[in-house]
Formats: sequence, structure tokens, C-alpha cells
Amino acid sequence: MHVDLDAFYASVEQLRRPELRGQPVIVGGAGVPGERGVVAAASYEARPFGVRSAMPLSRARRLCPTAVFVPCDFKAYREASKSVFKILDRYSPVIEPIALDEAYLDLTGQEALMGQPDAVAVRLRDEVKERCGLDLSIGVASSKLVAKVASELRKPRGLVVVQPGREAEFLAPLPLARLPGCGPATVVRLERVGVRAIGDLAALPDPLLGELFGQYGRILGAHARGIDPSPVLLPGDPKSISREVTFDHDQTNASRVRSTALRLLQDVTQSLRAHGLSARTVVLKVRYQPFDTQSRQATLPYPTDRDDQIAAALRHLLETQLDAARPIRLIGAGVSNLEPCATQLSLLEGRSSRLAQLDERLDELRDRYGDHVIARGATAQTHQKDMRRDDLDALREPGG
Repeated sequence: MHVDLDAFYASVEQLRRPELRGQPVIVGGAGVPGERGVVAAASYEARPFGVRSAMPLSRARRLCPTAVFVPCDFKAYREASKSVFKILDRYSPVIEPIALDEAYLDLTGQEALMGQPDAVAVRLRDEVKERCGLDLSIGVASSKLVAKVASELRKPRGLVVVQPGREAEFLAPLPLARLPGCGPATVVRLERVGVRAIGDLAALPDPLLGELFGQYGRILGAHARGIDPSPVLLPGDPKSISREVTFDHDQTNASRVRSTALRLLQDVTQSLRAHGLSARTVVLKVRYQPFDTQSRQATLPYPTDRDDQIAAALRHLLETQLDAARPIRLIGAGVSNLEPCATQLSLLEGRSSRLAQLDERLDELRDRYGDHVIARGATAQTHQKDMRRDDLDALREPGG
């Protein structure tokens, strides 16, 4: 079962502010002319104007000038999501969260206990509406891929059940863009050889797909036939952790760029410690005007989760790799090459218990009072504009 909350962020805003109900609502910004960033969500009242998620805010404003623009409030979205996931937990012991508003549930072998999947889906959809006030679209199938396609067909509040053995028949008439992993560039290449629908793709021989797309071509063909053996899985440990922000206006103030990067890094290191991980590599991401994106990294002498040690590496990257003469659109900070924190601290690390305890106290304060209650140094304030991996992890915590 693939479940997807309809226009989630916008629906939460309309739920908490009744005056917005029935109005076109765009979440992701304040709607001021020239504002940077993208649409996080658009209510169904805004969609007839052509507004879609991930669209630049400036374009959304041109398409729907009467829309109400609302900045993201992830605290509210997290709370609403937790309420929904508490309900999901009663329907399956195996849940794979994909986003705050999206998840897979494994219903295998539960018919005797829960009933037939279509009846379970109706019950779940109605319970979420009654208890949380939110609409849910659901797809039920024998694989994750087909279930996801099914959930997107009849939004909002849709329910599509694909019976086992009918996956290829269900997918065949749908346009190529409906198939997960079949992006615009892939669609163009397939259309050049006369492929228009998913059924056309399913009919192509594997050797031809291999010539067109390499090893991925065979996977694409299998997906077009409804074959997807990937199981529903709980999230594992992250491979990397990063945060980035797009400035409202191109930045030439090097001091602000540096302070913003260091503030982002504090989010990263707090997440690192929450996962019980250390990092060997620190990463700086910079996007210059017009759209020149560069990534630079530094390798640490040993893995660490300490704020001061990771920040020192980032400062060095900022001093040596940042071109302050060029206008900057985006800045990001992250860590990679992660591994579990060692139980026996290296003597080489020279880790100060006082500094380690300071990191822990700061983490506790931010967890309790919010991300921006306290920070090291004179760092710039940044606001969450997108979902973080930590948001998903919180959904799977006991009682979450």
C-alpha cells in the first residue's frame, strides 16, 4: 500500500487557518516579487492555474496572482504527520516513510486479521480524515512501484487497487511520465523510437533497452511490466547529512555567506550526534550566479562528531575555496563517509569532555526549544524550507 497525503503542507495550512479554505494557497514563500525558492505545495484551488510543487515561486506568482502565499512551518507539518503515522502504525508493523506525507505499508499476510486490502484502504482513508482532517490517496498493489503509480491516478482522496497478475495491464495505457524513474530525458529518447505509453516500453526487447540505456534499460523494462521486487524497508542509517539554503537575493557579502554556512553545519552536526555517527569528510556546496554549482570537501584526520573540529574544517574550505567576488545563490554544508561513533575514543582525537558535553547541552536546548534558540558564535538565522532526514526518523521513534 502506498499512501500519500493530498497537497499536505497546503492542507495543513487550510486546516489550521479556516479563512484559507477554498482559496488558492501556495506554501513555500511570502509571495513577494523577486522571491527565490520553489513551491513546496499548492492547494487544489491553485492547481487549475498551472501551479505545481517544485515550481519557482516567481512563476507561481505570475500564474496565480490571487494566491495566498504562506511560508513553510515544519513544526506544524511534523505534528500533523506524526498524528497520521500513529494511525498507520495500527495498520501494518512494517512502514517505510518516504516523506512527511508519504509512506509504504506492507500488508502481506494480514487479510485474516485486517480484511481485504481494498476494505482496509477505505477504512484507513476514512480514519485519517476523521481524526486528522486530512485527505489521503491510496494505491494498493503487489509491488511498491505499481502501488505508487496507483495512488497518484485519482487524487485527491483517490483509491486504486491493482489486482495481482494485472500489473502490466494496469500500466500499459499510461503515459511514460507516470512511470517512476522515467524522467523527461528518458521520455524524449523513447519517443524518438516510437514509444509513447508504458505498454509500448514493456514491449521493447531487453537487448534494445540495453543499447539505449545500459543496465538501467533492463530495469526500466521490468518496471514497465509491473515487476519490482524491492521490499518495504525501515530507513537505515544515512550515508551523508547535509543542509543548504538558497538566498532570497544573490549574496556578495562574504561574511553573511560564511556565517550562514556555519549555521547550517550546526544542524548537520546535531543530526550526526542524534544518529550516533561520526564523519570523516566535510563538504562545502556553493552555487554561484547564474547556476554554477561547485562542491569542495576536506578529509578529517579521524572521524568525529564534534562541532568545533568539523567547523574548523568548514572554515578552512570557506577561506580557501569560496570565491567571494562572485554573487552566490546558494550555500550548503554537509558531512559524508559516516561511521558509528567508537566506544573507545582515540587518544589522537584529544576529545575534551568539556567540549563534548557542551555539544550535548546545546543539542538538548535546541531539541527542547527549537533549532534557533541557541548557536555557537554570531551565526546567521536560517529557516527550514524543505524536509530533512531527521523528520522521517522522528516518525519511527517509539510513540512518534
